[in-house]
Amino acid sequence: MADDVYEGMFIFDSNRYGHDPEAVSGQVNSTIQKLGGEILVSRLWEERRLAFPIKSHRKGTYWLTYFRLAGPQLTTLKREFQINENILRALFLRSIRGLSTPWSPRADRARRGSPRRRSPAPAVVSRIAAVVEDIEVPELDEDV
Repeated sequence: MADDVYEGMFIFDSNRYGHDPEAVSGQVNSTIQKLGGEILVSRLWEERRLAFPIKSHRKGTYWLTYFRLAGPQLTTLKREFQINENILRALFLRSIRGLSTPWSPRADRARRGSPRRRSPAPAVVSRIAAVVEDIEVPELDEDV
């Protein structure tokens, strides 16, 4: 069975992460590897105030992990993280297309705080320019 690539976002208890960051974040990697998964990238996203309290915590440390795991093992993985006291919440998304580099540019933008900017592809620009050149613009009467 082929393994799928997943993105896992975890919210850690900030107090426990602050006291021993390697142990708390290491639990994520060790649990995934225990179930036969492969860690592609695992790193700190940021620490921030939560929009609403989760298990009476007002602050959380966000941790982002990309990993490869067999689909049926995901249910077991979710259960392992639900009973882990260091993890307030966990979210898993399956990557639809393969990752050329196992790191999301979205995460880098969020860390740097820069907005998303996209310029149109050159082929699109040239097609738009060709259409605009073919359009005849009627002269406007000054009386109107």
